[in-house]
Amino acid sequence: MKIIGGLMAFVQVILAIIGVTPISYDINYGGNDYVAPEVNTPMYIVEDGVSDYTIVVADDADECIMTAVSELQTYVEKISGVKLGYVNESAYTSGKAIVLGETKLCDVDTSSIKADGFRLVADGDNFVIAGADSRGTLYGVYTFLEEYLGVRWFTPKLEVVPESKDVVIDAALDRIVEPSFAVRRNSQAYADDAYRAKTKINVSFYNEATEYGGAMTWVMWDVTLDRLVPDSLFSEHPEYFAMNPDGSRTTDHVCLSHPEVLPIAVENARQAILDCEYDAKYIHIGQKDNSNYCYCESCSALYEEYGSVSAPTIIFTNAFADALDDEFPYMTFTFYAYGETDRPPVKGDLRCNENVVPVLCQLHRACRSHPLTECGAIDEQQPTFDSLFVEQDTMVAKDHAEWVKIADRTFIYDYTINFINTAMFFSNFETMQSTMKYMHDIGITGYVYNCGDGHYAAFNELRNYLLCKLQWNVDADVEYHMLDFMKAYYGEEAAPYMKEIIDVQTAHTKATAHAFDFSWHYQAGFYSPQGVAKLDELWEKALSADVTEEQKFNIEKDNLSWEYFKANQFIGKYSFLNPLRLKANEDLYDAFKAHGISRVSSFGLIPEKENVDFMDRPFNWK
Repeated sequence: MKIIGGLMAFVQVILAIIGVTPISYDINYGGNDYVAPEVNTPMYIVEDGVSDYTIVVADDADECIMTAVSELQTYVEKISGVKLGYVNESAYTSGKAIVLGETKLCDVDTSSIKADGFRLVADGDNFVIAGADSRGTLYGVYTFLEEYLGVRWFTPKLEVVPESKDVVIDAALDRIVEPSFAVRRNSQAYADDAYRAKTKINVSFYNEATEYGGAMTWVMWDVTLDRLVPDSLFSEHPEYFAMNPDGSRTTDHVCLSHPEVLPIAVENARQAILDCEYDAKYIHIGQKDNSNYCYCESCSALYEEYGSVSAPTIIFTNAFADALDDEFPYMTFTFYAYGETDRPPVKGDLRCNENVVPVLCQLHRACRSHPLTECGAIDEQQPTFDSLFVEQDTMVAKDHAEWVKIADRTFIYDYTINFINTAMFFSNFETMQSTMKYMHDIGITGYVYNCGDGHYAAFNELRNYLLCKLQWNVDADVEYHMLDFMKAYYGEEAAPYMKEIIDVQTAHTKATAHAFDFSWHYQAGFYSPQGVAKLDELWEKALSADVTEEQKFNIEKDNLSWEYFKANQFIGKYSFLNPLRLKANEDLYDAFKAHGISRVSSFGLIPEKENVDFMDRPFNWK
């Protein structure tokens, strides 16, 4: 029956590809329906260009609270033309107040609110924005500006501020807002501390950003074992490093079970903590980016005992934390569960210490065009067309559910573009919300993104905006925020076409292929002739829309992802049957350059034009 079902599914997809069976373009991007704040009983902060309000802060307000004051003043003035004054509470005598943070003026309990959360409350004639901490108060100001006054920070370069002579809230407003994930990291080209704060990102790795309430920083991050146990030790102590299956040693990895390795790593970490010039409270154990793990007798015994290659890493990090905890009790010790170590122990009672946090890096192996809890395809199988029709175990989703059982806190390190093919459409818009919702619901506490930092991946500005929304609130209405972004970024007239383009490409991908973060061909899906024609038509309408020059540039830039796909697949003017194919490829190259796109893959810049063979598919321009 399973074989028959697979054959039937295979036939269905073939019929969809050749256009016999229509593909549904009704895509559900997830989240709860957006509900705009209501104003039943108006409470005017500014009315007809006049305000009776003064901002009030505590006498000992820190620099983050003062940033909140400045931001509130700046944007209320941009909106209404009114610049609100501010005073410390000891200088406040009477009148209507916007109270930021804890003061004696308003007794607003924030003790039960999670870190970075806040309360917005109309208290008589006063309006209070009070966070669980100073950063929470700042986030409360940004939420007030965004959700109640209509300010938007779509990208580091695209800010939208409406104009109105009135700034009004509901007199019964009383709302507590808390983040879905305690740890939130996302970054993109041109993002700075100010933009990260506006999008409620609290991880910077190395930059404290104290004026924005501080950021979570690491003494060491990413690949660190090469610094904790330097390769220079190999010549005298090859036994400190991983044993290959043939008994030779390699610096590809460290032998974490060797008793002399731990004290070396501890001492190097201790010195790094003491030398750190910023107030970092995290340090990381990260192996090199390969899977050549240690095959020595001691490590192999631990793999067998606990049923996972991750066991020595957990044991080592626990011991590492124990050795440093007395001197640095404020430190948290994170480690990668990545590559060969990404699977959790399945035997024994191994747990992470209270101050040890696994950073799970397994999602890059999972399909992104289908729900994580339903699709079991993983990239190491090099999935081909027939893998769509084979029922597979949802290993990645299950592994994450097991990791949270052995750690008090667990972070995700996620990838959100196809790094091998950054210039092509990546079909993960429909599954972002459901994946993050699943992670939240099983108990994941932090989400760290590698979103192609600094890369102009296809639609990545939109993707980054949505990711920030979901990190803060996993139930955010993705489609609402998507259209909100598109109207500003692409223009009101073009936005419906851009939305439909993503719908069509998402539908074709999930109907005919899996999408992976490190994949070339199948992630783009297969398109019927009707699908190609529909997308060509939609792109033409978007490109012809009445929009600003900047919005037209944004449309043109993202259109290159479709042209790139067609050129790689020899579709339309890029066909081998077209005698002008080389000219079409050259025009595509020129368009990439003209729109600031310097790479088609994360693994290499586009060469200079004289070094490009335009007989090649654009995928090879690296």
